[in-house]
Formats: sequence, C-alpha cells, structure tokens
Amino acid sequence: MFTIIIILIVVLIIVAIFINAFQQHRAKVDAERRAELAKQKTIIDETENVLLAATHMPVSGRLLQIMQIRVANALKTIQESKSGGPDIKQRVLEADSRVNNADPESVPPNDFTLPDNDKMIIQFIQAVKKLRILLRSEHSRGKVNSRIYTEEDKALERLQLRINVETLIKRGRNAMQSNMMGSGRQYFEKAVTALENQPQTDDYIENRLTSLKQWLSEIQANLKSVNAQDRAKRQEAERDELDELFAPKKKW
Repeated sequence: MFTIIIILIVVLIIVAIFINAFQQHRAKVDAERRAELAKQKTIIDETENVLLAATHMPVSGRLLQIMQIRVANALKTIQESKSGGPDIKQRVLEADSRVNNADPESVPPNDFTLPDNDKMIIQFIQAVKKLRILLRSEHSRGKVNSRIYTEEDKALERLQLRINVETLIKRGRNAMQSNMMGSGRQYFEKAVTALENQPQTDDYIENRLTSLKQWLSEIQANLKSVNAQDRAKRQEAERDELDELFAPKKKW
C-alpha cells in the first residue's frame, strides 16, 4: 500500500511537471504569435502609409508594386497564423488584386512640382526616406534582386535630392521677394553645394545650377548696389556734419 502511494505521488509529480512544461510552451507560442502578429501589422501600416504618400510623388510603378507585394505577404503571414480575424481572407484577395493590377513598367513623370504646404513637403521627405528603408529591407530579405534595388534606390536618392533642392530654392526665392538678400543667398548656396556634390550630373542638375548661379549673381549685384547706397548716405551725412561744424558762426 505504501509503495502504491509513493508511485502515485511520483506519477502526480511527473504529470504536474508535464502540465507545467506544456503550459509554459503554450504561453511561449502564444507570445511569439502575438509578437509576429504585431510585427506584420506594423509592416502593413507603415507600408500603406508610404504608398499613400507615394501616389503624389514621381516614383516608378515597379517600386509601387514591390511595396504592394510587401503588404500582401504580411497579410498572408497573418492569415496563415489563424489570428487575423474574419476579414483577413478578403484583405488578402484585395492585396493580391492590387499586385496583379499594378503596372511595373509605369515610368514616373519628369515634371515634379513641390507642394506649397511646408507640412506636405516634410511628409514627402519622410516618405522618400521611409521608401528607401523599406526597399533595403525587402532586398535584404531576398524579395528584390540587387539590380532592381540599385536602380530604384538611386531613383529615390535623386528624388530626395530634388525635393531638398526645390525646398531650398522656394525658401530662397521667398527671401528675395521679402528683400532678405542675405538669407536668400544662404539658401541658394546650400542648393548649389548639394547639386555640385553629386557624382553624376543630368539635365535637372545642370539647369538648376544655371538658374541658381544667375540668382546668386543678382543677389550679389543687389547687395553691391545697397552697399554703395549706404556708403553714399554715410558720406553725405559726414559732409553735412563737417559743413555744420565749420560753417561760419552766426552773430546775434
């Protein structure tokens, strides 16, 4: 009898150990599943936000399709984990439809007008930076081959340069219109430096450099004119003081 009790106690201890191990394993699996779900939701949110901004920027259809595939893959990962909710199947179908209907041969337009709203300009700059990060991530995961990655990253780098330069030009022109020639010159000089630091030139860079150097010449001529006028005014004031000092004193 005593032996049976000992055996039962040992069995209960073993069962308790197995139950505890199973619960710990299940908790670990659930935690990993939740972490993976949160990761995929973050991928979807950040990519969709970038796609929304990219619709207003001159980016290639190929890059847009890469981002749409990124969203579709994240949705499929959620679906496979059986934790995406009742609408996940429909979302996957819609994502696949956007990928299939995308035109990877679409070429972005050459003309690009910077928005007047500074808040939108900041959003554009942030979107381009984020696109480069996401593109690099897809390349590192083997989702984008090296040739496409290099081409698209260079295009985004050039777009980033263009937005920065156009922003500087906009601020410089506004400063000139407000007769703040010193500030205007600083903005234009920064834009010239950014363009001249590019290892390869193109029509945009050459045309902008020509315009910027012309505006800088105008500012320099304007500043010389203003300085000459200031000198003339000071000289006139000094003559008036001397004339007054050496003028014959009146007798009363």
